Amino acid sequence: MSFGQGLSGLNAASQTLDVIGNNIANSGTVGFKSASATFADVYASSGVGLGTQVSSISQRFTIGTISNTGNQFDLAIDGDKGLFRVLDPNGNVLYTRNGQFFPNKEGFIVNAQGYRLTAYEEGGTNIVPVRVPTGNIAPQATTTMWSTMNLDANAELAGGQVLEKEGVVVLGGTNYTYTGSWAAPTWTGAVPNGTFTTGTAGVSVTFAAGVPDAANPPAIPEGGGNTDYVAPVAAAPFDPAVASSFTHQLPINIYDSLGNSHQVTQYFAKRPATAGGSEWDVYYRLGGQPLTSPVDGGLKLQFDKAGRLTSPTTPQLLTVTPPTGGSPADELNFTVDYANSTQFGGDFTYKFDRNGFATGEYASMSITADGSIVANYTNGQTQGLGYLVLADFANLQGLRPEGGNAWAETSTSGQPILGRPGTNSLALVKSQAVEESNVDLSQELVNMIIAQRTYQANAQAIKTQDQVVQTLINMR
Repeated sequence: MSFGQGLSGLNAASQTLDVIGNNIANSGTVGFKSASATFADVYASSGVGLGTQVSSISQRFTIGTISNTGNQFDLAIDGDKGLFRVLDPNGNVLYTRNGQFFPNKEGFIVNAQGYRLTAYEEGGTNIVPVRVPTGNIAPQATTTMWSTMNLDANAELAGGQVLEKEGVVVLGGTNYTYTGSWAAPTWTGAVPNGTFTTGTAGVSVTFAAGVPDAANPPAIPEGGGNTDYVAPVAAAPFDPAVASSFTHQLPINIYDSLGNSHQVTQYFAKRPATAGGSEWDVYYRLGGQPLTSPVDGGLKLQFDKAGRLTSPTTPQLLTVTPPTGGSPADELNFTVDYANSTQFGGDFTYKFDRNGFATGEYASMSITADGSIVANYTNGQTQGLGYLVLADFANLQGLRPEGGNAWAETSTSGQPILGRPGTNSLALVKSQAVEESNVDLSQELVNMIIAQRTYQANAQAIKTQDQVVQTLINMR
C-alpha cells in the first residue's frame, strides 16, 4: 500500500487553502487580483495514479469594482486591458493595477511602495516619470484682438462737425428756404440763383452777377438780422476727455511679454456720410497714451448703405510700447479684427475677446479619460504634461508577481504592448477613483469549505490505508 496519493491530496488541499487565505486577506487591497490553484494528476509507467500536484497558481485579471475617492491623484483602469507602468526605486520596470498615487517630496507621482508612475512626455514618445510642475506658467503677450459690434446708425456726428439749422438765403430779391445741414442742404422750391459751396474753411454762397455777395449779405425780410450766412461749427478734435468728440468707446485689457495687464480703449467717432455709405474714425489709447501705429484717426471703418462693414476686410496691425515701469517689456504688436461688425439703427452693442494671459501659479493636476495629463494654474490656463502610458501582455498569466501589487515581465508573458488609454484596445482611465480587489468573498468561503472537505477526505484515505496496513501486520 502507498500513502503517496493521500499525502499529495493533503498537500494540494493545503496549498488551495493557502491561495484562498491569501485572496481573503487581500479582499480589501486596491488593485489586487485573486488567484486560484490548478492541479494535475501524477502517473507512473504502471498506469496507476500516484496522486495530484499543483501545476500552477493562476491569477484572475478581471476588473474589480470602481470606487470614487475624490483624491486628486488616484486613478482606476476602467476595463480589463491595461496595467500602469511604474518604476521601482532601482529603475526596474513593473506593472500594477493599484492606482493609489500621490506626489513624493521630489514631486514625482508614486504609490505606497515608492514606484513612480510613467507617461509619454508632452509632444513625444519618450516615456518619463510623471512629475508635478513647479514654478509659474510663463505669460503670453496679446497678439490678436477681436471686436465684433454694432455701431448705432442713428448716432449724432462726433465733435459737432456739421451745422444743423433752418434758414433763408435771399438771392436777387427772392427768398430761398433750406433745411438740414450746410454740407447737404435741402431747398424748398427752386435752387437759388447762385452756388452753395462747403469746404474745410467754412460755408459760403456765391451770388449771381449784380447781387450782393457774402461780404455784403442781403437783408432778410421779417425778423431782421443776418441769417443767410452762418459759418459752420468747427469740428471738435478728438479728445478722450471730451465725451462729445467721440460716439462710442470700448475698453479691453491686453497683456505684454511680462504678463502685465494694460487697458486699450477704442474710441469710435461717427463722421459725415459719404457717397458709398457711412464712415467712422477709430482712435486708440493705452494707459491714456496714443499708439505708435496707427496714428490718431488712421483707421477708418466704412459701412455700405445696408450697414455691412466694407473696410477694413482684414485684421489691422497695432503697435505700442507699453509703459516701462521698473521692468521694460517688449513692444506690443497685435492685430485687431472687426469682422462681422455692423452699423444698424440700434444701440451700440459689442462682443470682444483677445489672446494672451498673465502668469499664474500651479493649482492642481488632472488626468482625462484618454490619459491626458493637464496642469491647472491660478490664471485659468492649462498646460499639457504628457499622456499616461498603459501596458498589456499577450499572456498575463506569464507575469511574475513581485509583491506590492506589482508584476514583472517574463519571457513567458511576452513583451509589453504599450499605448495611451483608449488605444491599442487598452481601457480608458477614471481619475479620482480606484479599482477595488476582484476577490469574491462568497465564492472564496465556498471554496474554503470544498478545500476543507478535500483535505478531510484525503486524511481519511490515509487513515484507511493505515488501518489496512495495521490489519496486515496483525495477521498471524
